[in-house]
Amino acid sequence: MKLQRYGTIACLALTATLGLSACGSDNNEPSTSASGSTAAVDCATGTVNAQGSSAQKNAMAEWIKAYQQKCQGTTINYESSGSGAGIQAFIAGTADFAGSDSALKPEEQPQADAKCTGGKAIHLPMVIGPVAVVYNAGGDVKDLQFKPATLAKIFAGTVTKWDDPAIKADNPDAKLPSAAIQTVHRSDESGTTDNFTKYLSKTAEADWTFGNAKAWKAPGGVGAAKSDGVASKVKSTVGTISYVEWSYAENSGLNMAKVQNGAGEWAALTAESAGKTIAGAKVEGQGDDLKLSIDYNTKEAGAYPIVLATYEIVCSKGLAADKLKLVKGLLTHAASAEGQNSLTELGYAPLPETVRTKVETAVKNLS
Repeated sequence: MKLQRYGTIACLALTATLGLSACGSDNNEPSTSASGSTAAVDCATGTVNAQGSSAQKNAMAEWIKAYQQKCQGTTINYESSGSGAGIQAFIAGTADFAGSDSALKPEEQPQADAKCTGGKAIHLPMVIGPVAVVYNAGGDVKDLQFKPATLAKIFAGTVTKWDDPAIKADNPDAKLPSAAIQTVHRSDESGTTDNFTKYLSKTAEADWTFGNAKAWKAPGGVGAAKSDGVASKVKSTVGTISYVEWSYAENSGLNMAKVQNGAGEWAALTAESAGKTIAGAKVEGQGDDLKLSIDYNTKEAGAYPIVLATYEIVCSKGLAADKLKLVKGLLTHAASAEGQNSLTELGYAPLPETVRTKVETAVKNLS
C-alpha cells in the first residue's frame, strides 16, 4: 500500500538535503536519473528467492514490480520474515540474498562468507527507513515529544504512567491521562529493534542498560510480530507506545512523537529531517562492503535522529550463474536514481547520492 506523494516543498527539501535531482514520477511515467535518462535494466530470466527485513517490504515490492514490468519471464520472491530470519536463511542457503536492518554479527560473518565461493558476504544499503516513535494515549492526546532519556525510561519500564513527571517535563502543555503505559516491542528478531535499542544505548546510556540486539531484552511490555503487527497493536490498543518504520506509521495513521536530537531541538519526522541524519552517516566497511555508521547524537540542525539502513546481504562472488544475472538486474534497478526516487512515496528516504553511487558500483562488481 502506497502513501500519497509528498508535496512539492517536501520533495524539494529532500532533493536539497540528499543531493538528488528528481523527485519521482507518476506510475504511468518513466522515472529519470540525475542525468534525465531512464535507468537501464539488464533483463534476466529465472527465479530468485530472498527474505528478511519487513522494514523494506514495501520498497522491495515496488522494485520487484518495476523490474518485472520491464523484464518478462522472471519470478522474484521476497518474504518479509524479519532480519534475523533472513540472515539465517542466507546462511542456510535457502535465500539468494537477505534483507537486514543491521549488519551481520561478528560470529555470523564467517558463516555467511562460507556461502560465497571465492568471495564474501557484503552489505549493500538499499533502503533508509526512519523509525517513528508511535503512541496511542487516547484520542485527545496528540503532539507529544520525548527526550532520549524519557524514551529509555519508558521502554525500560521505570516510567509506567502517562502522567509521570518525566513525560510532563517534556510535554508541559499536554493533558496526560493518569493511566498505565503499555510498551510494544517486536516479538521476532528484528533489525528495527537492534537499531532502536542502539539509539537508546547511544543517547541515554544511564537509563538504558540492556544494550542493543535484534531480540528485545528489556522486561515487561508486549510483543507483536513484524512491523505491521506492531502498527496494528498500537492502533487498536489505548495506552500503548512503540517504535516502527515510518511507512507503517503513516499507513496506519498513528500518532508520531517529536524526538529531541543532539542539538537539543524537538525534531518531527519528515523526509527532510531524516535525510539530515542520513547525510551524516559514514561508510565503515571496506571495498564493496558498505556498512554504515549512523550518528544517533547528531547535532545537525533539524535532524531527526532515529533512522536505520536496511541492507541487502549478498555474495560479492560465488552466486550461482543462474541467479547472478537476475540478482544483479534487480539490485541495479534498486540502486539506480530511478529506483531510489520511487521510495519517497512509500515512506522512505532515498540514499544520499554519495552513498547511492557506491552501492551502484558494488552491484556492478558482483560476480
